[in-house]
Amino acid sequence: MTVSVLRSEDAWWVQTPTGAARIDTAAVTTAELLADRSAVDAAATPGRPVVPVDRLTLRSPITTPCRLLAQMTNYRSHITDSGMNPDTVPLTFFRKSSGSLSGPFDDIVRPGHVSFLDYEVEIGVVIGTPIPVGTRIEERDLARYVAGLVVTNDVSARDLQLPKTQFYESKSYPTFTPAGPALVLLDAAELGRFADLRLRLAVNGEPRQDSVVATDMVFSPAAALQALARFQRLDPGDVLLTGTPGGTALRAPAKPVEILGSLLPPALKWKAFFKRQAGNRKYLRAGDVVEAGVGTDDGAIVLGTQRTVVRNA
Repeated sequence: MTVSVLRSEDAWWVQTPTGAARIDTAAVTTAELLADRSAVDAAATPGRPVVPVDRLTLRSPITTPCRLLAQMTNYRSHITDSGMNPDTVPLTFFRKSSGSLSGPFDDIVRPGHVSFLDYEVEIGVVIGTPIPVGTRIEERDLARYVAGLVVTNDVSARDLQLPKTQFYESKSYPTFTPAGPALVLLDAAELGRFADLRLRLAVNGEPRQDSVVATDMVFSPAAALQALARFQRLDPGDVLLTGTPGGTALRAPAKPVEILGSLLPPALKWKAFFKRQAGNRKYLRAGDVVEAGVGTDDGAIVLGTQRTVVRNA
């Protein structure tokens, strides 16, 4: 059975059907908590004293610093939206600063120089065991290395990302990775249902993203971790964001427009592109409410739903 771990300012908790039970642990970091699994299991025991979850001010269940990595264009619907072919897109990664992590109900702060702020609901895979470079990872081994999953939103400043082809800056500002509400610990059988997870995101109550892993994801977490292990060490508490489905504000222009744009000098091309994008009302603005959640349709695995409000810096 899944165990949902919450983090407040000064404590760790297990979410139960009746509230939150405090974990008796000295752990400060996510890695330390994962190493103290007996304390987590003890808190999950029925009959423990609980407090209402809504009395807790929840923080990101992923502590910093940590390695925060992400897969690029890993859902067919998003790849198509981006004007590419899902059958030929390679497995690629980028880094985000762990300083971008924020709580599941914290504001998303839009910097003053950013005009085109976008959203990307993603499943974060949380590492539970060291993965040295050279480790072989098969699908059947996933539970040996993965402790659990977390809802994340890969917030992106498109007007920085595209002209510079710069992912790190455009996705690393503070509050650009809301995480939580829970770190959901899973056993091997539960991780085996990863493909059944549905990702949803809505802005001001309007559905924007809705997709099931099984029919949309290109490269599985095991395939991604195997590729990373060729060159990148991972440790407990590190997180891999596994891509987002279609429905983001950003979409590729129609082919005739794209062809014409390719004939322009880069500065003029991007100026023209963002002039057209200015009429796209899907980009995030101050006051927008973003709700992002992940779970199986049968309710057997629920990662929870985060609710964040956009505000200007």
